[in-house]
Amino acid sequence: MNNFDPQLTAKVVQSADLGGADYVDIAADAHLVAIAKQLTKLPICVSAVSATAFVEPVKAGADLLEVGNYDSFYAQGVQFSPAAILEITATTKQMFPDLPLTVTVPHYLPLDQQVSFAEELEQVGADLIQTEGGTSSQPQHSGTMGLMEKAVPTLAACYEISRAVRIPVICASGLSSVTIPLAIASGAKGVGVGSAVNQLQDQVAMIATVRSLRQALNSVPTLTNP
Repeated sequence: MNNFDPQLTAKVVQSADLGGADYVDIAADAHLVAIAKQLTKLPICVSAVSATAFVEPVKAGADLLEVGNYDSFYAQGVQFSPAAILEITATTKQMFPDLPLTVTVPHYLPLDQQVSFAEELEQVGADLIQTEGGTSSQPQHSGTMGLMEKAVPTLAACYEISRAVRIPVICASGLSSVTIPLAIASGAKGVGVGSAVNQLQDQVAMIATVRSLRQALNSVPTLTNP
């Protein structure tokens, strides 16, 4: 949400498109939306923590809205209270009733409170719930074990929340090609990745990473009743 660099945004959008993503999530900025619209036919989601911040990006053609991506604020020691997020959510839905709205449940809440908060968000109009937690996890191992440890907070939230709400849950934050299948098994209807792609400098590496994540998602078996 704090990336307002047009060049980096363009690289990420192109990489998401070529790598097989279903939509791209960028900062709520009309100029960035215009750039993205020129580069891809994928739906464009914009993220902000203020309902009014969506006005100009929506005019520019944003397709989805997200109240979330709080990581940049955590780094500054800022946490948004559940009451504040509920107010932003309700106001945003009133202002843009026809656009899908995703809201992230803060990972700093105890798990039972994350679940009850997700239920409240559903009641005030959220269309999708997103989980987080990758920034709070502290893996003790390298390799596959570390990747699993990194994903534990968001996987746990996804598992509990998906069983409490009727709207789809997007599992995000700290995921990798190793843990994406676990997210789906935990009840996610979709997955979100950010730093795994945008921290890379080389666009070829970005595209390859998105493709590996897409392949991991496609590898999840479809369960049917015997």
